[in-house]
Amino acid sequence: MNQPLETGKNLEVLLDEKRIARRVRELGAQISADYRGRELHLIGILKGAWVFLADLVRHLEVEVTLDFMNIQTYGSSTNSSGDVKITKDLDVSIQDRDVLVVEDILDTGRTFRFLQEVLLARNPRTLKVVALLDKTSRRVVPVRADYVGFPIPDVFVVGYGLDYSQKYRELRDVRVLRSVPSL
Repeated sequence: MNQPLETGKNLEVLLDEKRIARRVRELGAQISADYRGRELHLIGILKGAWVFLADLVRHLEVEVTLDFMNIQTYGSSTNSSGDVKITKDLDVSIQDRDVLVVEDILDTGRTFRFLQEVLLARNPRTLKVVALLDKTSRRVVPVRADYVGFPIPDVFVVGYGLDYSQKYRELRDVRVLRSVPSL
C-alpha cells in the first residue's frame, strides 16, 4: 500500500519514486564504468542510506562486497547536534580496498569529514562517496560527493530511507517535512 503517513501541506513530494529510480540507475551505470574490472567495497551509512544502497547495488555491474556503519548526529531533532559518534563500526578491514561510502544526504559536511578521517586512517586503496541528496547551501565543512543523486534546497526531507524520529522511512519518494508532527 505504502501511502503517506500524513498528506497535505506537511509532507510535500520533492523527488518522486520514478525520478529517484531513474537517477539510481544512472548512478549505478556511472559507478560501474568507473570501477570496471575491480571489486568495490560498499559501506552503507545506517540508517538513512539502506534503501538507496539496496537499490543502487542492484544496478552495479561490478563485483561488490558490503558493510555498514551507523553514525549518529541527529537524534529526534531536525537540526544536527554537531556531535558525531560511531554507534556501529565496520565488520571487516578496508585496507587496500576500493571503498565507496553510500550516504543518504550530505548536509553540513561535519559527519562526512569525521567519517572520511576515520576511514582514511584505515588505509583503503581509494575512498569515494555517493550521496543520494546534497544540500550544498548548508555546507560548513568543505566536502563534496564524488557521485550525487540530486542537489536539494535547505529543507528537511524524509522518505526513501530518511526519517524524522524513526518515522517516514517507508515512503517511496523523498518528501519535505514542513512541520514537526507530535510524536
